[in-house]
Amino acid sequence: MTAQQEERATALMIDTQRGDAAAYSELLTLLAATSRQYARNRLGNVPWLDDVAQEVLLTVHKARSTWDPRRPFAPWFYAILSHRMIDVLRKEKRVSAREIGSDELPEPASQRDERDDGVHGVDSAALRSALDALPPRQREVVSALKLRDESVKEVSVRLGMSVSSVKVTAHRGYRALRRLLGNRE
Repeated sequence: MTAQQEERATALMIDTQRGDAAAYSELLTLLAATSRQYARNRLGNVPWLDDVAQEVLLTVHKARSTWDPRRPFAPWFYAILSHRMIDVLRKEKRVSAREIGSDELPEPASQRDERDDGVHGVDSAALRSALDALPPRQREVVSALKLRDESVKEVSVRLGMSVSSVKVTAHRGYRALRRLLGNRE
């Protein structure tokens, strides 16, 4: 922000605090352009420059009453800008760490090895055999919870068991399955 822009921004902010809507609109336009340029100079031409500008404008809007007209405007504004830019940068890093690019999509389930169910490399036939070896009550609870994706409460109501009994039965069934499958993790 040049000295002339800072003088203009200071005057616009004073008018804004007095309730001048036109001054506020002009101030936001000036601050948006300054925010984009500042972020572009530091981060390059990233696709989320507008996010930085938007976050800055929202913060200026919320905090405009905290600026003291007796103090310089630019340090107040650049403190907001720096903090919002860092916040957006952190958010973008978190999101990019969890997202998969469209050119890196996992293969569809139909192209997997038919013997592999995709869970810890366990053979589907071996899992079915181990499940069949469980006592009937354990087999029903484990199948309901893991294969049919029913909730513990739904299983307890359907089988006439308490919620804690369903949990204990499921735990015993999981332990038996691990033993039957060779304790694979």
